[in-house]
Amino acid sequence: MSRLTILGGCGAVGSTAARALAAGGHFSELVIADKEEEAARRLAAELGDKVSAAAVDADDAGSLREVMSGSDVVLNCVGPFYRFGPPILRAAIEAGVNYVDICDDMDATQEMLAMDEQAKAAGVSALVGMGSSPGMANLLVKFTAQTLLDQVDSVDIYHAHGGEPVEGPAVIKHRFHSMEIDIPMFLDGEYRTVRLFEESGKALEEMTDFRDVGTYPVYAYPHPETITLPKYIKGVRRVTNLGLVIPVSYANLIKDMVRLGLTSDEPLEVQGQKVIPREFAVAFVLSRRDALLKEAGIDSPRGCLKIVVKGIKDGEPHTYIFQMSSRGMGMGEGTGIPAALGAIVMGQGKIAMKGVFPPEAAVDPMDMIKLAGELIKSSGKGDRAPIYIEHVDKDGKVETLDLKF
Repeated sequence: MSRLTILGGCGAVGSTAARALAAGGHFSELVIADKEEEAARRLAAELGDKVSAAAVDADDAGSLREVMSGSDVVLNCVGPFYRFGPPILRAAIEAGVNYVDICDDMDATQEMLAMDEQAKAAGVSALVGMGSSPGMANLLVKFTAQTLLDQVDSVDIYHAHGGEPVEGPAVIKHRFHSMEIDIPMFLDGEYRTVRLFEESGKALEEMTDFRDVGTYPVYAYPHPETITLPKYIKGVRRVTNLGLVIPVSYANLIKDMVRLGLTSDEPLEVQGQKVIPREFAVAFVLSRRDALLKEAGIDSPRGCLKIVVKGIKDGEPHTYIFQMSSRGMGMGEGTGIPAALGAIVMGQGKIAMKGVFPPEAAVDPMDMIKLAGELIKSSGKGDRAPIYIEHVDKDGKVETLDLKF
């Protein structure tokens, strides 16, 4: 008997993970915990008699520990992670429950990795950043280092997605936060920080082709791969992360809110009313979203994760390009499915490491890829994990690979 509790189980990512886990039957009991208890009850009723619902207040450590109690694994999908990641992990450690999350905030990841000794002392395994990027990106790089190359020299990670049916305030706040902070990159063998709107950040911007999605400009994103991969992929000299939410007009609107200083938490008085600029900016961005999607002709979700890994094999240079793409699926599936897979391997006892760690530290890439294939087959959406691979040899010859995942 095994019990999994999904925090934020009614959100776009949490509900996708819940549906996948309920269909897979890897846990004997699923608990969908959310601040919206009635919505959690509706989803639980839809997913079957092994699924139950619970109310949880992510701002209350006692509420978190109570809902986690008796669970074998907790999957945290509550955002934004720069606010909720560390305290929820702390509650899981105090409750003695193994933990998986989808944190893609760099600063929150650093704070959670600093809880490593506390987790070890509690006998807790905490896998942080098990989504698309970070998550599958880390594992595909690890796979390349273990299987395809003798030495990895550089890793460039790109992601583009958009068109989800809905986006909540937490997603917009996450994007604001990502644009406001120092962004770590690993360049020429050392950690450096860049700023999105300064020359250091602009120097990294480029146009990138995304399979099934299109060609888009991408910019520096503070995802944790740039601080974790250099610790586990020995000898790598460069790790970057660049991304975009589509359409470009929507991304530019979000950028403009930050550039104009409209993301402050300091209240302003407007006609006798106190207004928090950040809350106004979130509401304004969301109010314009549907119109911008329509103008761009985007009427369904789409997304792509692209990883370019360069290195040496038998003394010669090689490049491997991985892409996981979809039209019809976006952030919910791209992040929720890997999160579900992370919860499964944790529940199966395939992660022996104790403490707090990123995917590349403790997860076998083949475990995840095989599980992904099984999940896709059981859903009727294909017969294999949708990973497309190109190999470029020393002469620039390009071939498409089928590694039989």
